[in-house]
Amino acid sequence: MGSRGAGRRVVWAVVVGAAAVGVAVSLVLTLVVGKGHHKPAAVGASATPKSSAPATPTSEPPTESASPSASTPPAGYRLRHDTEGFRIATPEGWTRSTVASSYGFAVVSYRSPDREHRLQVYQVAEATPAASFELYLSDQTPKPRGFKKLALTTLDDGRFTGSRLEYLADTISGEPDLGTWHVVDERFVGQDGKVYAIASYGPEAGGGDDELAYLTTAVDWFCPPDTACDAGPSTD
Repeated sequence: MGSRGAGRRVVWAVVVGAAAVGVAVSLVLTLVVGKGHHKPAAVGASATPKSSAPATPTSEPPTESASPSASTPPAGYRLRHDTEGFRIATPEGWTRSTVASSYGFAVVSYRSPDREHRLQVYQVAEATPAASFELYLSDQTPKPRGFKKLALTTLDDGRFTGSRLEYLADTISGEPDLGTWHVVDERFVGQDGKVYAIASYGPEAGGGDDELAYLTTAVDWFCPPDTACDAGPSTD
């Protein structure tokens, strides 16, 4: 598959979707698959993780052993086969924790050692990425303090179906006080036809570039549970 516009490769073949949810609203209010450009994610309100349940740290799943012909993630990233069933690439050295979800598999978070960056992965309950963001941005869904929408982008290109929301927030529940947080949240239709979300969090001081890079790589290498996916993004 090719690289995705704005630093993202499209990863899979066309599929249809189902939709996402709002992950730990206060905290998260944080693919028909294709290839080609990088797309973002956000949180809705149907697959909300149970905020009362503390995040559960877990031992890191072993790195995928790649065959000689299999492509590998960029330098500095490791390929994970998460115990929730999906595959993803995250920066090396990041730790994993989970929070129970009311829909699909548990909400999985990967954090940097200094806890200034986080990738969050969960399954969406809404029928489409667009519907999920519509719900999240409505008055029905509480937002984190200082929420400021920066951009909502439709990423549909005939091969990939997704939407990306970018926003700022003063605080993210369960995370340290870094000042303003920059969140890039992408919801997309996976190769299995279901809708998933991957959200990337980090300090606004960085301008969001790191968050977009982490998100792009994670989405490019994402493979849903019980699904046979390619070894990874191709270089064509």
